[in-house]
Formats: sequence, structure tokens, C-alpha cells
Amino acid sequence: MKLSQFKFKLPEERIAMHPAKYRDESRLMVLHKNSGEIKHRIFKDVLEYFDDKDMFIFNDTKVFPARLYGNKEKTRARIEVFLLRELNEELRLWDVLVDPARKIRIGNKLYFGEDDSMVAEVIDNTTSRGRTLRFLYDGPHDEFKKALYALGETPLPRSIIDRPIEPEDVERFQSIFAKNEGAVTAPTASLHFSRELLKRMEIKGIDFAYITMHAGLGNFRDIDVEDLTKYKMDSEQMFVTEETVKIVNRAKDNNRNVCAVGTTVMRAIESAVSTDGHLKQFEGWTNKFIFPPYEFTVANSMISNFHLPLSTLLMIVAAFGGYDQIMEAYEVAIKEKYRFGTYGDAMLILDK
Repeated sequence: MKLSQFKFKLPEERIAMHPAKYRDESRLMVLHKNSGEIKHRIFKDVLEYFDDKDMFIFNDTKVFPARLYGNKEKTRARIEVFLLRELNEELRLWDVLVDPARKIRIGNKLYFGEDDSMVAEVIDNTTSRGRTLRFLYDGPHDEFKKALYALGETPLPRSIIDRPIEPEDVERFQSIFAKNEGAVTAPTASLHFSRELLKRMEIKGIDFAYITMHAGLGNFRDIDVEDLTKYKMDSEQMFVTEETVKIVNRAKDNNRNVCAVGTTVMRAIESAVSTDGHLKQFEGWTNKFIFPPYEFTVANSMISNFHLPLSTLLMIVAAFGGYDQIMEAYEVAIKEKYRFGTYGDAMLILDK
């Protein structure tokens, strides 16, 4: 497949700038991939497509306030710092992006907070925009993290949501089951689930399992090659526990419906699959890039948002739902005024 095959015209007004009023009342397009049949529902109706002992796999990663604003020493130039990941807990080392990058050099100090309460020193240039910062903080690590995060803001993806941060974003840019801190962007398919919907699913006998994949900015990075076999995904940290393995494999062995909630879940479970098609324990990093054609081995249904043109997220969905059917479904979604992007509507893809 070529990059250009994932280009389509998306009207700007179809990109959602705000979440739906209630999590589970976004619109839901249901695609039966074997027949091509499409139905238009409300997200809470997803319950109707699953039965007792079917199961959902969620990503329980938690987004942290990764975007900070500081000032450069002497000049007081305003610098945006985007925290990517902690490299060394003891030394307070962080992998970050800085903007404008051209103004920052090794040895520069950056000051954060109204009273310059947090100070960091640039100790390495890793890429044209990336840096390694050492935060100068003497207290305990948990105290440091609390102080650092108090200075940050919710990291809405600016390439999609082009507006200032609002109070509702702190809650809505986080799934209700977010638990393990480490993501710089939310696994968007998870944002549609409300506590009420999860309770109704539980009452119906649907099982839940959780993986952790700390979603990174690579999900929004432009692909710079036409030949997709030459593209390298950014690595993301992920965890699949023994408990999750047992729940998922039991459902598979009993021929139950296994639904992957989002592209991060799909990448994670396909990165931790054994040769016999069963899920296995995993702790580490993955840069798995899924695009058509691809044979999936764990999940037989999938929930995803409507993604932007030329994105790796669209490619994963097209690999699962079938390229032609997904691109046709996206045309229908535009015509029917579905909302795209992080705060957009959802699609349920079923194999029957």
C-alpha cells in the first residue's frame, strides 16, 4: 500500500473541537465488514452487539499534563516544553520536545512557574526538536512529579484540536478507567465509555481486560515516505499482564467475540501474540506498524474513532475493516456529518 491511497478530502468543519455532551452519546457507525452493511446508531447502543462472555480489551493508560511553558535564562524568551518520557528517575532526566528549538542549546537553563520555582538544564540535543532536560530538584521523587505536573496542562493534539485548553478537557481527555500514568495523548476510542455504560455491560455478562500502552506523539506524526513498508513507527511502552492473558485467551478458546477498543489496543495485542494466535505476557516497547493487508489474530471486532487522512490510525482501521470498505465508510461518514478526530464519533467494526 502507498501513503497516497489514504488521502481523502475532509472538510475542516468535520473535525471535532469539543467532546460530545455525554461520553456515551456520540454517534456510532456500525460496519459489518463481511457484508459491507452500515448502520447509524448512538454509542451506548454498542451493548446490543455483544453477549454474555464476550469481551472488551481496554487501554488503561493515563494522560499526564505534558505541555509546559517556561522562560529561557537571561533573555526570558518563552519556550514551550512537551514532556515525552522520564528517562531516569534518580537524575530527574526527561526526554522532551522544545519550541522554538533553534533558541535552545546544551547548557541553557529553563525556568518554569510564576516564581521560577522549577528549573531545568539542557544536557543533550537528541533531534532537531528533541532535547534531554535535567530538572534541578532536591526533594523526593513523588514530590518532584507532583510539582512538575502542577505546572503542566492537558496536552490536546494541536494538529487536530486548534483551540485553547478549557476546564472540561482535564476530565474529558482521559478515559474513566485511566490508571497507569505515561501517555501524552489519550486512546480516543476509550473516551466514549461512561460509567453507566460499563455497568450495563457488566450486568449483561460482558468481560473486561486491560492492557497498558502509553500513547505517544508518533500517532500524529506525518508519514514522510510513499512506500509504507519503509516507514518506522515511534516506539511506545506497553504492558500485558498475566491476568489479561488469561481472560483474553479463555474468550478466544470459547469462540467468544473479542473487541479491541482503539488502535493502541490493537497494536498492543498484535505485538504480544504467540505463534498459535494466543495473547502472551509482555512488558517492553513496540514500534509495530499495521497497514493493509494484515492478518489479525486476537480480536474479531474493533471500536475506533474516525481518523484523519494519511494517518497511521486510519491505516490500522483499514487493515482490520478492509481498505475498500473503510474508505467507502469514511465517505459515508463525511456525507452523514460524523465528527472526526480525538473528540469525534466512533465506528464499530464487526466480522459478522
